[in-house]
Amino acid sequence: MSEKFRLIAASVQDDVRDWSSDRIWWWRAPILAWCFYIAVRHMADPLYTSLFGGINLGIHEAGHLVLSFMPKLIMAFGGTLFQCAAPAVAAWLFLRQPDYFAVPFCGAWLADNLYGVAAYMGDARAMELPLVSVGGGEADHDWNYMLGALGLLNFDTALAAFVRAAAFILMAASIAGMAWVIWTIARAKRA
Repeated sequence: MSEKFRLIAASVQDDVRDWSSDRIWWWRAPILAWCFYIAVRHMADPLYTSLFGGINLGIHEAGHLVLSFMPKLIMAFGGTLFQCAAPAVAAWLFLRQPDYFAVPFCGAWLADNLYGVAAYMGDARAMELPLVSVGGGEADHDWNYMLGALGLLNFDTALAAFVRAAAFILMAASIAGMAWVIWTIARAKRA
């Protein structure tokens, strides 16, 4: 298994080096710095919302609308599903192009989403966060409903801590990936 992993890693490194030869690194550096900034903000404040926040919320609400014909549990999960699927699909599309800097950037976007999911999930019992409802009316708290329906409401904060830890790991890996791609591009220019 480790030999296969080594071969895959070497192949990815070669692909990134080839891709990097005609790229510019310096305009990507502010994006990396911004992702580092939002990572620090998320660590300091569990309720921090980055510039991604409005995009994430719009995609979340679209998920509810698209799945509104499904049973309530699936419709409630649709918001979280769509908001997390959007950066994953974007990463897949960038991988196919390829754009090796955009792929870890999408990882940072997904991590940002997971931080938001963790905050919402951790609020399931308290229900103190302000909610949004498309079309008006009383907004339901997705995670209160879902965890309650699954008999897991008492585990809301533990589950939120797990999602937050996953977000931290993904954000750190994404930032490291973006930094490595920038370094590879800059190094290709010197060669």
